[in-house]
Amino acid sequence: MNFEELQAFVGRNPMLSLALVGLTIALIVTEVARLFRGYRALAPAELTRLINSENALVIDLSPTADFEKGHIAGSRNVALAKFDPAGKLLANANASPVVVVCRNGNASAGAAKTLKKAGFEKVYWLDGGVAAWQIAELPLVKGRA
Repeated sequence: MNFEELQAFVGRNPMLSLALVGLTIALIVTEVARLFRGYRALAPAELTRLINSENALVIDLSPTADFEKGHIAGSRNVALAKFDPAGKLLANANASPVVVVCRNGNASAGAAKTLKKAGFEKVYWLDGGVAAWQIAELPLVKGRA
């Protein structure tokens, strides 16, 4: 396609062309924001490596009943409503890796953002949550932590 054909296409399809430009800009802005937000998503295998090599603190935001049905070994349960970056659980974890998990990954992304704003340096969230952990066929522990 040469430049004249492109101009003709844009002239015949102005709304489609504007939509394409708008979506391209939105995609670029979203990806740039993701790169600079200061926290990132982890796959289950990456979380396993972080727990084993860097002794990451894993915080599970699931309701207590769900947590007791199955959670990642070593994770600490904090109800989403009671999640406080200034609380005693996180008091000495500013420089340690902190990973936030929930059932499906939605709530943990917001909690990771809160931790980053509170000054935590190494903040992660489990992409897909405990559901992704189960899909990866990794073990869960039942009962209280």
